[in-house]
Amino acid sequence: MADASCPVPFSTYERVVLAHGGGGRVMHRLIDELFLAAFGADPLRAQHDGAVIEVSGLLAVTTDAFTVRPLVFPGGDIGSLAVHGTVNDLVCCGATPTQMTVSFILEEGLALERLRAIVGSMAAAAREVGLTIVAGDTKVVERGKGDGVFISATGLGRVITPGPLSPSRVRPGDAVLVTGPVGDHGVAVMLEREGLSVDTVGDFVSDAASCLPQLRALLDAGVDLRCLRDPTRGGLATVLNEIARAAEVGVHLDDAAVPVRAEVRDACELLGLDPLYVACEGRLVVFVPEPDAPAALAALRATPGSEGAARVGAVTREHAGLVMAASSFGTTRVLDLLSGEQLPRIC
Repeated sequence: MADASCPVPFSTYERVVLAHGGGGRVMHRLIDELFLAAFGADPLRAQHDGAVIEVSGLLAVTTDAFTVRPLVFPGGDIGSLAVHGTVNDLVCCGATPTQMTVSFILEEGLALERLRAIVGSMAAAAREVGLTIVAGDTKVVERGKGDGVFISATGLGRVITPGPLSPSRVRPGDAVLVTGPVGDHGVAVMLEREGLSVDTVGDFVSDAASCLPQLRALLDAGVDLRCLRDPTRGGLATVLNEIARAAEVGVHLDDAAVPVRAEVRDACELLGLDPLYVACEGRLVVFVPEPDAPAALAALRATPGSEGAARVGAVTREHAGLVMAASSFGTTRVLDLLSGEQLPRIC
C-alpha cells in the first residue's frame, strides 16, 4: 500500500490543484521548482515573510492588479504585462524600478506548463529592466472562480527626476505628446480573445513594453518634465480627462495628430470602438513646457520603440476640467469619460 504521508511530487502534476495553495509539501515544491527557479533573487530564496531592502533618496511605490483574457496574446502574456505595467507606473513617477513583490491567485485546473511559461515571461521582463522580485505569495481558488491566474504586484523605484512628477505640475501652455501609436494593445487582445481575423496590411501585436528607455531619453535631453502618464484602461482620452480634472486646466487635442496604425483604426471601426479610448501598455502621455517640446520629440523619436512619437495637443486655460478634440473637418467635440467599460479584461 502506498505511503499516504508522501504526496505526489510536484513534477508529476500537470495542472494546478488545491494542494498547491494549501501550505504543505506540494505548495512548497511549486514555490521551489517553479517560482524560485525562475526569479532566483537572494531575498526571495530566504523564504521569509518579507524582504528587507536598503533605501536612499526618494522612493516611488506603486501597486496594481493584472487580469487579462486570454492569458497569452500577440506580443506578451499576463506575466510580462504585470512587469511592464508596474514598471511604467514607476516611470510615470519619474523613477527607475528596483524591486517588486508579486502575488499569484491561481485557479484549480490551470495547466502547470502554462503557469511555467507565464512565470518565465515575467522573469525575463524583470531582468530586462533590472528589476528584482524580492517577495511574493501564492493562493489557489476552486475551479471556475479564478479565470486561470490573477497577478497582484507592488513595485518600488528610485526617483531619478529632479523632483516628483505630478498632474499638479501641469500648466496652461504645456505641450502634450504621446510616445507612439495608440490602441495597439487593446485591439490585439480583443481580436485574439474573440478569434477574429481582420484582413489588413499589418499584424495586430500588443505594444506592451517598458517605457524606461523613453524616460531616460527625455532626461538625457534635459527636458523639463511636468507629468507622465501611461494610457492603460480608458486609453488616451481617459488620461487627458484625469489630468484636466486634477490640474484644473483644459486640454485641446488635435484628432488628426494622434498616431493610430491604419490596421488598428480599421479594426476599431469594425468593432465599434474609438481608438482614443483603447488601452495601451507601452506608451506614455508626456506633458512638457512648450519650449521643450521639440527637444522632447527628437529624443523620443531617436529611442527604439517610440519612433512614432507625436505632439497631439496643448494645455489651455479655457474649458477647465474638459478635453476638447478638434477634427480635421473643423468641428470640435468634448471627449468625456466613458460611462461604462468599452473593452473589458485587457490589463
